[in-house]
Amino acid sequence: MTASVTPFEPRDLFHEQRVESIDLRSGAASAICAVKTALASEDGYQSQLWELPLDAAAALSASGGFADAAGTAALHPGAATAPRQLTFTAGHQTRPRCAPNDGRIAFLSDRHGGTPQVYLLDGHGAEARQLTRFEAAVVDLVWRPGGRQLALICAMNVDPDQQVEGAAAVDPTRAAAPSSAPEVVWRLPYKMDGSGYILDERLHIVLLDVACGATTLLTRGDYDVGHVCWSADGERLAFTRSREVEQQSHCKDVWVLDIGPHDRPFPPMRRLTTTVATASWPAWSPDGATIAFMGAEDGGDPIMHLWQVEVGSGVVRGVGDPRADDAAELVSGPLYWDADSRRLRAIQAWRGLQRIVCIDVGSGEVTPLFTPETGHVTLMAAQDLIVYVEEGIDHPIEVHSCDLDGRHCRPLTDFNAWWRQRLPMQVEYRTFQLPDGEGGHEPVDGWLMTPAGAPRCRPLLVDVHGGPASYVMLQFATTLYWHVLVSQGWAVLALNAVGSASYGRRFSERLRRRWGQLDLPQHRAAIAALRKEGLADARVAIAGSSYGGYFSAYATGNCDEFRAAVVSAPVGNLETHYGTSDSGYYADPFSMEGRPETSRDLMVALSPMAHIGKSRTPTLFLQGKDDERCPKCQSEEMFVKLRRAGTTAAMVLYPGGDHHTLGKGRPSHRLDGHSRIVQWLQQWIKVASRPEE
Repeated sequence: MTASVTPFEPRDLFHEQRVESIDLRSGAASAICAVKTALASEDGYQSQLWELPLDAAAALSASGGFADAAGTAALHPGAATAPRQLTFTAGHQTRPRCAPNDGRIAFLSDRHGGTPQVYLLDGHGAEARQLTRFEAAVVDLVWRPGGRQLALICAMNVDPDQQVEGAAAVDPTRAAAPSSAPEVVWRLPYKMDGSGYILDERLHIVLLDVACGATTLLTRGDYDVGHVCWSADGERLAFTRSREVEQQSHCKDVWVLDIGPHDRPFPPMRRLTTTVATASWPAWSPDGATIAFMGAEDGGDPIMHLWQVEVGSGVVRGVGDPRADDAAELVSGPLYWDADSRRLRAIQAWRGLQRIVCIDVGSGEVTPLFTPETGHVTLMAAQDLIVYVEEGIDHPIEVHSCDLDGRHCRPLTDFNAWWRQRLPMQVEYRTFQLPDGEGGHEPVDGWLMTPAGAPRCRPLLVDVHGGPASYVMLQFATTLYWHVLVSQGWAVLALNAVGSASYGRRFSERLRRRWGQLDLPQHRAAIAALRKEGLADARVAIAGSSYGGYFSAYATGNCDEFRAAVVSAPVGNLETHYGTSDSGYYADPFSMEGRPETSRDLMVALSPMAHIGKSRTPTLFLQGKDDERCPKCQSEEMFVKLRRAGTTAAMVLYPGGDHHTLGKGRPSHRLDGHSRIVQWLQQWIKVASRPEE
């Protein structure tokens, strides 16, 4: 008998099990992942570690799935090699790191109610042992070859009143200042979305001896360490660190610590790169000659390409031509070398998808290994095989494995079996011929989601992605309202319009200085195409977050196409965004090709604030109150202007919420936000916005 299905609803966010980090054990016998669950009772989250035997595909097939009807990731009792939960303690158990030569697992946990610290599982089922007791939080960890030590990145507390001198005296045992302490601001950047004020701490490297607990501080100074990786011989540590010159302090370069066989504080370091402004994720080649990394030449450019630097000479080269229109765009994450130091594996952003590729570092040739049809690969780890995490519009997030050449893909988990009890949707990834803004037309891809069944006219939500140099994110956590609306009979259209990443540099950069002007005609033409096909009528709404919030507000002020709008975490006023956003002072000049003093007229003309007073579209604003990427003043200005113009508008502020409230905020805030979006659209889609309707 076929199990009954029910519509998606906002409370399904409490069912989702999100895989957030993954690593492979030595010899690739199993993978270790961290799985996060939203808890309604605590209005928070819990993360636990799971072990995934790499022959689990056979068990999955035999058992019919690992999850029970409630979606709690229960295991089939007859599956001897099914996933095994390793931790059960309340709190967050994250970033599992497998020792290079045995079954030990180091990870981060806040189980004792404080800042995240390092714990160790011996691999035999014993209780985890706490290794660090710093006042400072540990934010990442990497095993040293040999398995005797860990390199830790610690957020060390400093006294901002001492400025540079305070950063020079970092100490992981220093207690943090009270939350009510004055926040002294003396340089940029001084805040970051999700963290708030940041000048009272610096990120530095600590070397931890796992057996005895001895620690050695390896870096100090007025900068932050980003990512770290060891050379194969374990005597050198590559890392990224921010620049100390204030005008470039948002930029990062690749450095090397020459540690040698004897651990000593503050070993000599060398700077290897200067021309790539956003260096990240260094990966040392097995032969020790090269460090690969990803980044962009301009500090405001969000699109990352692959680079390499020769360790001996310091010569930096792009892998392929990073300036070429067809250069591979990479997704932030670790890079994995082949044993011959000639190729590496990474996740590539490609035509709106995220796929696993092999890149030849000599020629730049890209070989696709696994490309999902309707989803994104979000995480991967590689040794003798590849383990990866993938999710899509019509299927939930799960862990899979494949061979190094991409063959024999197989599922390893079924954490989200509850998904099969929800109404299915029909997903079409289609190409529209839309105006290119230069007198012609160009192909533009988009996702069209409708209820399963015969096509017909339905209420249509046009959903706009952030960025704008991004693409449609296929994450259930942030797009839950899509599924709810489709379950209620709506269609959803999400375009990768001009300006989107993953389609080549020219397609992305054509939108610079032309926000809204090029992509609004494309969205309207796509709506017209759906109307011509009989799939849409006058019942059209618009929604989006970040740049999508910007675009939704800009669109309603420049056309009367939409009966309802939801504007989340928007850019509303480019002039004020430049000075109030954590990244506006370097990201906006890149997008506008100039600062406010040279591009003021353009920034005013492109700001939704200049147009939204003409809007008659009922608009709901959703805003994290502590959003530092697009601060709440961006929503407040537009809300006030709409209300004073007599247009229906409402605004909801989420205390403590940052730029990603809908996807990662408090579960109660996420539930409220997704519910309000659905309610607002259902209410106003019925009301004609034009007399002729």
